[in-house]
Amino acid sequence: MATTDRQATTLALAHALSAAERGLAVIPLSRTKLPALRSPHRDNHRATSDPDTPRHAAPGPTIPVCHGECGRFGHGVYDASTDPRRIRRLFAAAPWATGYGIACGLHPHFLIGIDLDTKSGTDSSAALRELALRHLFTIPDTVVVLTPSGGRHVWLSGPPDVVVPNSASRLAPGIDIRGAGGYLVGPGSRTRHGVYSTAPGTARLPPAPCPTALLRLLTPPPRTHHPTPPATGEHGQGLVQFVLAAHEGQRNTRLFWAACRAYENGIGPDLSPALIDAAVHTGLSEREARSTVASAARMTGRRP
Repeated sequence: MATTDRQATTLALAHALSAAERGLAVIPLSRTKLPALRSPHRDNHRATSDPDTPRHAAPGPTIPVCHGECGRFGHGVYDASTDPRRIRRLFAAAPWATGYGIACGLHPHFLIGIDLDTKSGTDSSAALRELALRHLFTIPDTVVVLTPSGGRHVWLSGPPDVVVPNSASRLAPGIDIRGAGGYLVGPGSRTRHGVYSTAPGTARLPPAPCPTALLRLLTPPPRTHHPTPPATGEHGQGLVQFVLAAHEGQRNTRLFWAACRAYENGIGPDLSPALIDAAVHTGLSEREARSTVASAARMTGRRP
């Protein structure tokens, strides 16, 4: 290993231990920003997907999902720890590590990372400011990490009883969220593209509490099963699920398509309330959903 790599590993370990002192659970990362330690179960997973296995052969034993219960390293974010001895052992097992990851969603900070990307060609910082104006919240003074590509990671602290999921560009183009089960590249890490560093004046700040209005945006209500009237049958249920699966930018289109199919098959009047309810659940206003369904009815020559 080159001297510079040894120095990078030593520095990464030092930064990781410093982060652990602040209650942040860490894992070693490679220059690719991926966990430095490979899964100890990779051979088992490879065996289950062997291309030479006959397609109709009897299935083998199911490989249970392991989150570190086996006691070995290599489980990604599930290896994360604040224990200095364990952290040293993790880095000793990965002497090629040049960075460290900070696990999100764990006690005591329940860290939430707002990743403002620049590679998508969008102004993610402006998008966040627009969201803040629209939903009446401000980003408090908190830790901000500068990425080699010119992006920023904003650290926030969530409540212990709320699970924030990971997402990519769901909040707005170029804004990724790191929540439970995810991790952030820690400041001081060296990657293929450069070094991560804290923005001036933020290094010793604690992660600030996530504004309530922003937290609501980060935790969409769970999608529930929407029963459809018995007369609509499985086809109607499928149309409702089609609408429920819509993401931002396709909600109106999916609702219109499903409503057209419903009216064409003679179940439009019975299914419309469930379709409207499903569309509202994905984020459309009730007025907009009703208008879309009415347009579908007119388009198919039926009365809404």
